[in-house]
Amino acid sequence: MILVSVITPAISQAVDRLSADGIAVALIRDMVSMVRDAPRDTDVLLVADGAVVAQGHYDALAGQAGNALLVTDDSRASAPFERIDAGQRWAGLGRINPALLFGTLDMIGDWDLALTLVRSAVQGGAVRITVPQDDLLEGRVALVDGQEQADLAAQAVMSTGARSGSSSRGGIEHYLFGPLARLLGPALMRSQVPAMQVRIGSIALAGIALMPLELGWPGTGLSLLLLALLLAELADRLDEMALRRPPSGWIAFLAPGLALIGVMLSGSGMVPNYLALLLGIITVADRWRRTGAARPWMIFTPGTALLVLLAALLTGAEALGFDIAMLAAIGSIGAIILSRRGG
Repeated sequence: MILVSVITPAISQAVDRLSADGIAVALIRDMVSMVRDAPRDTDVLLVADGAVVAQGHYDALAGQAGNALLVTDDSRASAPFERIDAGQRWAGLGRINPALLFGTLDMIGDWDLALTLVRSAVQGGAVRITVPQDDLLEGRVALVDGQEQADLAAQAVMSTGARSGSSSRGGIEHYLFGPLARLLGPALMRSQVPAMQVRIGSIALAGIALMPLELGWPGTGLSLLLLALLLAELADRLDEMALRRPPSGWIAFLAPGLALIGVMLSGSGMVPNYLALLLGIITVADRWRRTGAARPWMIFTPGTALLVLLAALLTGAEALGFDIAMLAAIGSIGAIILSRRGG
């Protein structure tokens, strides 16, 4: 339920995106619709307008019984939040039971529900969960009222997702493509570029890259394949910023699969084919997070292989490049197997 005074185009677009994710949305514009739609047999979560709160704090409130508020100590970092007493401010998230909700609805006349609910919860002795100051400084809890706060919150979402392993990758995807995607992601999110469009672009570019490889221009083809894999990584980051898990099905393997075809086309003999098969196994393990305790530098991904082959091509040592890539792929698979814990 979203409390609104005027339904703007931005709100309509947000509702469309939520509905596309399977979330039922109700726009509340007056007291009558609030009384009609609010649940009477369960607690509700109150989220302040513009609040961005990390999932862990939602979990903390879910573990409480009855009314609870997420609060922060008064400081320069917490200045955008609403003050609730001399030493603390409301951090934008609260758990409200039905008695307090409907009692407040019966009491107030003007449409200022959120702050009235918070004040009623404070007066009723609601449990307070204090947010560490580091969460405010690093954007894991923020009140977004401008682009600077939005960018900080977006970076916090992506860094948290990377730490939790939602998009744990190896090789060049971890050391180069990941940082570049985190840098470019907020700008694309501000432009409302869907992750699926970027993913389709990466697949199309990977397909186009096969043409110069067929025509005998391996340098151009390998470079385009690297760019395609960067776009695929960027699509994953956009999914994370939208709080969606990056895909792990067939669509996630199209761009890397085309890159493996490019590996086969960039050389002669059977060695490129064997290398592509080994890289395919590593790609599946990397995407499905089945690499055990192997460190990112131990995972020889398609992007890393393309970089090695491109460097070998530029130095005139194509055959040596394939030999090095084959040894690295074998070593990578060995590291993944040996680093797995016994079940």
